[in-house]
Amino acid sequence: VPLIVHVPEKFKHLAPPEYGANATSDRLVSFVDLPPTVLSLAGLKPPAHFHGHAFMGPNDRGPQPYIYGFRGRMDERYDLVRTVRDDRYIYIRNYMPHKIYGQYIDYMFKMPTVRKWKAMFDNGELTEVQSRFWRTKPSEELYDLSQDRDEIKNLATSPEHQEILRRLRRAQLDLAVRIRDVGFLPEGEMHSRAPNETPYTLGHDPKRYPMMRILGAAELASSNNANAVPTLIGMLKDKDSAVRYWAVLGLMIRGEAAVQHGRNLLLPLLSDTASYPRLNAAHALAKHGKPEDLKPAMAVLLKSASTDHLTVFENLWALNALDDLGEKVSPWLETIRELRVDLPESYDRRLKSYAPSLKKAILARFQ
Repeated sequence: VPLIVHVPEKFKHLAPPEYGANATSDRLVSFVDLPPTVLSLAGLKPPAHFHGHAFMGPNDRGPQPYIYGFRGRMDERYDLVRTVRDDRYIYIRNYMPHKIYGQYIDYMFKMPTVRKWKAMFDNGELTEVQSRFWRTKPSEELYDLSQDRDEIKNLATSPEHQEILRRLRRAQLDLAVRIRDVGFLPEGEMHSRAPNETPYTLGHDPKRYPMMRILGAAELASSNNANAVPTLIGMLKDKDSAVRYWAVLGLMIRGEAAVQHGRNLLLPLLSDTASYPRLNAAHALAKHGKPEDLKPAMAVLLKSASTDHLTVFENLWALNALDDLGEKVSPWLETIRELRVDLPESYDRRLKSYAPSLKKAILARFQ
């Protein structure tokens, strides 16, 4: 996003020396830097808990080595991405690499260019690079922006770039720990673990949010570690529901063989008292389990998909799972058509549109 700053003459003293008339700067600036900068310009010291850094005024913190990016739920779809970049490289950590970049989002697909792009992919009319948006992701990405501004050549496995990879990976993890990133919890648990409190408050309570254990589970589950399956299966019995959630997700990321290997411990999770291990187990068994697993798994997902049950975030998670199952849901089409997906009037208008959008996407496949 371009940033253009105009400094009126009477405020010139607040601008750093390098910000002269018509000057340009390669200094790394992010949206989170705007609030502390405004306070600094007003002569106030930004609070210590602000994530950003002032880049003008008396409290200018000076150039920073990194800026960061985050992705979580996008309207009705879920993903989990964290990024960090310095003045040359960008590192991208995909915690849900089994999901494609271009998940169907109703709002996004209102754009004719997106619909055309997807149609060309379906018809085999795109190059390998143009097709990547519609395919699954690697766990890690690293790009040299000085040579590759379009982020085409992934250097994450390049032997010559391993030191850079490790440095940026460490920076990303250091920030997550420092700010107590609650994004490693399923969205519903951000609220159920701390009812009537903010996710920020939850994140800073180590008893309710044992972050290092949950972050460790997320790192292992989404990693390229081919030998992680036995550990992930052992984590299916963990006392923390978020660890169990990541353990199931890790098996699902690795596909049919891993899910089949953990099947005997996944089946009991269909009755887990926590929503997300239960929903993930149902998704995994429906997609990669034995034929006899489909019916009990679908029963869990269909019950959770209705807005008569659980919370809106768990409804969305279940509906996303049903959509991912594709043709496997065909015996339950009538049940899906009759699913109640409306929310009370008190809910935000945009939030109320997400479950109906997912239901429409599921049924569209069979029209």
